Amino acid sequence: MCTLLEVSRAGYYRHWRRSAPAAEETGLRDRLQHLALAHRHYGYRRLGPLLRREGWAVNHKRVLRLLGEDNLLCLRKKTFVPATTDSRHGWRICPNLARRLVPATINQLWVADITYVRLAERFVYLAVVLDAYSRRVVGWAMADHLRAELALAALHMALTSREVVAGGLVHHSDRGIQYACGDYMAALARHEIQPSMSRAGCPYDNAMAESFMKTLKQEEVDGRTYRDLADATEAIGAFIDQVYNRQRLHSALDYLAPAVFETINQPPGAAARQPLVAEATDCP
Repeated sequence: MCTLLEVSRAGYYRHWRRSAPAAEETGLRDRLQHLALAHRHYGYRRLGPLLRREGWAVNHKRVLRLLGEDNLLCLRKKTFVPATTDSRHGWRICPNLARRLVPATINQLWVADITYVRLAERFVYLAVVLDAYSRRVVGWAMADHLRAELALAALHMALTSREVVAGGLVHHSDRGIQYACGDYMAALARHEIQPSMSRAGCPYDNAMAESFMKTLKQEEVDGRTYRDLADATEAIGAFIDQVYNRQRLHSALDYLAPAVFETINQPPGAAARQPLVAEATDCP
């Protein structure tokens, strides 16, 4: 090409260094801005894989630098957090079976938790059940109270949507009265599900559920104004079913959505068929 155009190779590369990198930087910055606005809660860790899937040669440091230069970073303020866990009760505390359990397939370990959602003048509450293998929300329920019926409704949805093998599933939660009470334990026993509870004052034992709650607050609840419980239930349900389970990239799943991860890694009918034996840790 240089011979045909009667230019030196050195002159060609000098021109390329002046023009091509600048054009590539401009194109990358434009695409990054579009992705950041389309996924307004994605940080540099998730925007990087999106860019690389489109063919851009970028690492996390370059993405972070461009986000900062274009003022696309956001700061989040922590607000008042009402208590949702009451572990001061006389019900039995189950041993921690999930602390060292690494699920190899779906329906081996479920994690459950409850959080609050702020309305205009009051709080309502959301209970969720996640499959720890894929981080998929398999059951959820919302109510304006913290009674055991809330947690039971989420569990019922999970049991309706999933095929559970007797003795093959561990259900992990905190020590809250909603999970320790007789009605909830009876529901687990009917389906031969092994209960497990976190250690006292150790939120890391239920880190998967806590991580989901943080994602929900940042990407759906924060900045929204819900009219009432029905409005919040509709909006949060749509986020869980359509966005979180089917679209949102999850760093622990090699940046796949939970539903996609299950489809790739779980052929039809591949749920665990053998009872799972979980050993209790030394700390209940």
